[in-house]
Amino acid sequence: MYLWASRRQVPRAIAHPLLQEVAVSAKGKEGGIRHLPAGLYLMALAGSLLALGRPVVPLPVPADRSAVMLSIDVSGSMRSRDILPSRLEAAKEAAKSFVRSLPPRIPVGLVAFGGYALLLVRPTADREELRESIDRLEFLPRTAIGEGLLEAVAALPGRSRPDRAGSVPQNPPGGWSPGVVVLLSDGRSNTGIDPLEAARLARAQGVTVHTVGVGQPSAGSDAWTIGGPLDEETLKEIARITGGTYHHASSARALREVYRRLARVVGWEKRPVEVTGLVALAGAILLGAAVAVSARVWRLER
Repeated sequence: MYLWASRRQVPRAIAHPLLQEVAVSAKGKEGGIRHLPAGLYLMALAGSLLALGRPVVPLPVPADRSAVMLSIDVSGSMRSRDILPSRLEAAKEAAKSFVRSLPPRIPVGLVAFGGYALLLVRPTADREELRESIDRLEFLPRTAIGEGLLEAVAALPGRSRPDRAGSVPQNPPGGWSPGVVVLLSDGRSNTGIDPLEAARLARAQGVTVHTVGVGQPSAGSDAWTIGGPLDEETLKEIARITGGTYHHASSARALREVYRRLARVVGWEKRPVEVTGLVALAGAILLGAAVAVSARVWRLER
């Protein structure tokens, strides 16, 4: 209808001695905004109709996690420099970046493991305490991946290490609260509980484990390294058993990217959010703009 009205012929011609000058003057006053009020009005109308449909879009929101535990291998092989400045220093920086990327309200804890596991920070929202503890990580002899996993699982709310009979707490009414462990290692377990048995105990307590392997899967790098090759198969199997994911990084940049991706997976999730208010507000703004521009065009045409 608007296009028809704008193109319709006038009922009769009006003679004027300076017709060309009048046409140039009218064109100069209206310029490119002649059709803008109608365009804005139509967009406002479309926005209002869309708002009536109560639109819903998937938006990233903080995930509903009871806690997240970081379990970091600090065995002697983490001194290796195939990842500069060393595997451990690169892991520290990546872990701090991971913590920064998580929603502030998600508690995060820290476990370090070599031949045995140490709970350094229980799940907390105090990010400064966590970053300081990550900076203070020191080397321990040998590698006990299973112990590092079990210690991290036991630190999650409602979980515990198995008793002497190997039993774990029963599934509470309403199910386990969501818990996640992010475990990083660069070698092969050589002491402590079998890592795959630890993974099954983690699964029995409703814990998802994401594993990260650093360094080269096999020997042959020209960089200075210490210890044996990375046991990727065990890390992949831990992730599979618990419903998590496995990631490999062979450089400091790749390790930071792995932790950034994990922060998005662990800390955020997409949920349907109704945006009726936002769409209605956009429609109202467009309608106000249509009125303002229309008034300006009317003044120019006078």
